[in-house]
Amino acid sequence: MTAATPEAVPSETVPSETVPRTGNPFHAALRRWPTVAGVVMAAFVAWGVTSGADIAPVLAASGFVYIGSAAFRRRGAAWPVFFLSFVVIGAAGFTASEAALGVWALIGIAVLFAAYGLVRGAARPAEGLPLQGLAMAGFGAVAVAVLLLGGDLGLYLVAAGLLGHAAWDVWHHRTERVVSRSLAEFCFVLDTLVAAAMIVVALQS
Repeated sequence: MTAATPEAVPSETVPSETVPRTGNPFHAALRRWPTVAGVVMAAFVAWGVTSGADIAPVLAASGFVYIGSAAFRRRGAAWPVFFLSFVVIGAAGFTASEAALGVWALIGIAVLFAAYGLVRGAARPAEGLPLQGLAMAGFGAVAVAVLLLGGDLGLYLVAAGLLGHAAWDVWHHRTERVVSRSLAEFCFVLDTLVAAAMIVVALQS
């Protein structure tokens, strides 16, 4: 007699891709912590701002973080470099009269980062230190222009610079180059919200 073939027992294991994500807001916030951090940081940065010069150091810092990470040739270096930029800006001061010191300090340290990266052979690939150096020069120049122009034009110019860097963040987030994805996500939210706040301030002035 031929033994009956046992019927296949349906597996009770649900494929991981079909498991619904929890609706717990706390868990959702943990998954999107760079976005949450970006919103909090944007509120802190934009609170009480009346001049584009107040935000010029933030624009300079946006390029500073990327060139620093490229110089160290480690995507994970982006967060320590970000915290360094925050310390530099905080030490310089948060008022419009002190903003120039913060901008020039960040530009000066960025030059040192570039020199360090070149010594360590970070001239390749092209999307690393060379491209980030050009970006730092561009965003740094816009930050200096904001300091010089002031007024509503300065507000619109710093907003345009931040929106330009938000696009830069998106590209690096998608390609996973130079900086960590968490830093790119955080910076995108920060840049976009602060830019929007500057436009609102300009329209209300």
